[in-house]
Amino acid sequence: MANPQVSVVNPSGLPKVDAYRQVAGATGSRLVFIAGQVSGDAEGAIVGEGDLAAQVEQCYLNIATALAGVGATFDDVAKLNVHVVDWTPERMPLLMEGVTRAATKLGTTAAPPATLLGVAALDAPEHLVEIEVTAILD
Repeated sequence: MANPQVSVVNPSGLPKVDAYRQVAGATGSRLVFIAGQVSGDAEGAIVGEGDLAAQVEQCYLNIATALAGVGATFDDVAKLNVHVVDWTPERMPLLMEGVTRAATKLGTTAAPPATLLGVAALDAPEHLVEIEVTAILD
């Protein structure tokens, strides 16, 4: 069920991107900032070492857990920032595979605005991706 506090759209005049919407409008009053999530499981073990799709999937699952901790879901997310080590456009299918697998597991189709940043490294050499989100709740 969509969150009435966050509406995501692709306005006319901007390119339509399948993976996310260009704009999120928010009317809620409670901001939620989730620290960048990496592919660690609940015990801190790396999930999907060397596998970008598996790590993206785990990041999304971790984000869903963090959101649930404050009574939110992906429908409440207004913005994602995705940081990928050694990014090249050829890696986009792996990134999207991970997003799709996570969305299927979570039963979500939310596509908030997103920024994709290539980075030289993250906090540990095993981490290939880190994703942070901002959500809006009423």
